[in-house]
Amino acid sequence: MIPHYPGQQQAIRAAAGQAVALRGLTKAFGGRRVVDAIDLDVPTGSFFGLVGPNGAGKTTTLSMVTGLLRPDAGRAIVAGIDVWADPPTAKARMGVLPDGLRLFERLSGPEMLSYLGRLRGMPASVVNDRAGELITVLDLDDAGNKLVADYSTGMRKKITLAAALLHSPPVLLLDEPLEAVDPVSARIIRTVLSRYTAAGGTVVFSSHVMALVEGLCSHVAVIAGGRIIAAGELAAVRGSAASLDDAFLNLIGASDVGEGGLSWLGSSPA
Repeated sequence: MIPHYPGQQQAIRAAAGQAVALRGLTKAFGGRRVVDAIDLDVPTGSFFGLVGPNGAGKTTTLSMVTGLLRPDAGRAIVAGIDVWADPPTAKARMGVLPDGLRLFERLSGPEMLSYLGRLRGMPASVVNDRAGELITVLDLDDAGNKLVADYSTGMRKKITLAAALLHSPPVLLLDEPLEAVDPVSARIIRTVLSRYTAAGGTVVFSSHVMALVEGLCSHVAVIAGGRIIAAGELAAVRGSAASLDDAFLNLIGASDVGEGGLSWLGSSPA
């Protein structure tokens, strides 16, 4: 039986029209709140960036949204489903690329996609057709029957993205999808994600690379100290700042970091 929580249906109704809705989402470790009662709406069809410094709570937030980490309080609603009230249905509506995901190392890329598709109950013919298309579009044909254990970082990110897209979910949740990825693989991933949102899908991804977020996203939320300090359309969050990077530094109060002191730099004799 699916558990029900006080106010659950009201929260779901209030989240109508949003691909992802967070209400009071909270998580603490060792008595310290890493995510502090976050409220956030991600519009359907948006390319949404979650940005913040290291340790801001981005990965913890996404882990609770994707069902990998149980929140202490609050709700995460994805495509109209309360993640922690009905995890199987919620997970069927999302594709996930978590940071540090463990893969099936002793399978080839096509074998891994076939296995994951069948685990989801997809017909073998559909899995094979989609896997072939994804492998071609993500430029993994040359990998052939190479084991995933022998994939480069860029190849691992691409095969994981293929796995996230395989069942054609309405929402993708990606944690640092382009970290440590070579430029060619990064461009391919960006192109595929842009095609996905153009077709009506919603992408939520975390990053600390402001230029990447500014070039891709329609919406952005800035998180610092476990709290959302700004959220909305990218232009509104950027405001009058010259770039999202400048706006971000102003928002988190770090615009003067790196200044002052070190007058001795460059003064040593040759």
